[in-house]
Amino acid sequence: MLKTSDVLAPAGVFVAVALVASGVLGAAQAGTPIPGEVIQLTQFGPALAVGAVALLWPKLARSALAGAGGRGPVDGSGLLLLATAPLIIALCVGGYGLLTGDVRFTGPATLRSPFALIVVAQLIGACAEEIGWRCLLQPLLRRRFGPLTVSIVVGLLWGLWHVPVFGRPPAHAAAFLVATVSMSVVMGLALERVRAHRLLLAGGFHALINLGLLLLMDEEGGAVAPMALFGVSCLLAALLWAWQAPARIHLR
Repeated sequence: MLKTSDVLAPAGVFVAVALVASGVLGAAQAGTPIPGEVIQLTQFGPALAVGAVALLWPKLARSALAGAGGRGPVDGSGLLLLATAPLIIALCVGGYGLLTGDVRFTGPATLRSPFALIVVAQLIGACAEEIGWRCLLQPLLRRRFGPLTVSIVVGLLWGLWHVPVFGRPPAHAAAFLVATVSMSVVMGLALERVRAHRLLLAGGFHALINLGLLLLMDEEGGAVAPMALFGVSCLLAALLWAWQAPARIHLR
């Protein structure tokens, strides 16, 4: 097992580069014709941070990224992870319908960009994030800490990386953090024993969540209720995963 300092140094570089690179890319997007609903350039910040870690610690990065690709069938945990995304969206939409008596739906044909393009771009953007958070940082920290601890820490860092969210009302930002930590727990526990296709599984889960929110919710408008329901739905999913996998949870 690596020393704590052996994993914290590359982890710190990853987070710092991801924050700076995403900020630069986000500012640069305003000068491009790329619509935010298609893809956000900030999503490529974590991928650039992976490159920085790989330059400084090539052996460590290569080892951490070993399960990102690979061959062979997707195991049960991976399939359950992908199935959890529509479950979260269904809980969120159902709760919103019960609370307001209304169900919001944005038809794909009404979007400003072709929906097929949005789907592909969302998957690419999600994978650009997840190659950093779940394929590099998560396995790296797992060399020293337990799966639940690491999932919570990565979820907090992932949430704090979404800097613009904290310009919204405090309750909105808090609910968003609950959502990112909860989704990180779901992905962390689901991928704990997965040795191949981690990138596509994490990116697929992430993209399904983003697409579901795009079509069925309005949590990015700043309203507290949609984001709170999203956070609660993600938390329920995380609790379900934690309950189903008690043997893999080590708080050390």
